[in-house]
Amino acid sequence: NRTFEDFKDYIKNYNDNDYSINIVEMDTVEGTKGDSVLLTLLWRNSNFMLAHKLENKTSDAVSQFMCFLKSLLGYEKFHELFPIILTDNGVEFSRPDIIENNGTHVYPTKLFYCDPGHSEQKGKIENNHEYIRRYITKGISFDDFTQNDINLMLNHINSVKRDSLEGDNPYTLMKEFLPQKIIDLFEIKEINQKDIILKDKLFYNKNKR
Repeated sequence: NRTFEDFKDYIKNYNDNDYSINIVEMDTVEGTKGDSVLLTLLWRNSNFMLAHKLENKTSDAVSQFMCFLKSLLGYEKFHELFPIILTDNGVEFSRPDIIENNGTHVYPTKLFYCDPGHSEQKGKIENNHEYIRRYITKGISFDDFTQNDINLMLNHINSVKRDSLEGDNPYTLMKEFLPQKIIDLFEIKEINQKDIILKDKLFYNKNKR
């Protein structure tokens, strides 16, 4: 019951199909094969994206981070932010039992998988990955980048105004769904429009390696 067809059926019947539902697309981004990766999470209703550096592309690494988020937020807040997750069939997402489990007193998160070979079914996060490649080009290892580096990159990405968001940016829209104290937990801050950098010069020395 976790196919893309199941996902569409579930959304159709979820709270009168309210677009404010937190549907989260999840993926990983590789730098160099075998090195660390980025786990990315994007909320469809705002295009707000988180990225967390994982030491390897395994189900254990993903599961550990999701458990960390639950301990940070608490089960109820985690379920409020992640009621529905859509991802692909990568081996790193092969432990739905851990990702979905919100304890005995909170509804489980619902995890669904895209059809094999259909990355467009989670097209928002795929498109947003293009921003990451402006800073860290494909083939550059993530090993030399710290989580602080990744958060700095996200600050700029989430501050970019989008035509698709009617001129708003993801950070501003996410504030309509999240209290500031939760955004602060994610360590994401808004960048003044005139100070936004969308080029690899943000990490020039690291990209040279």
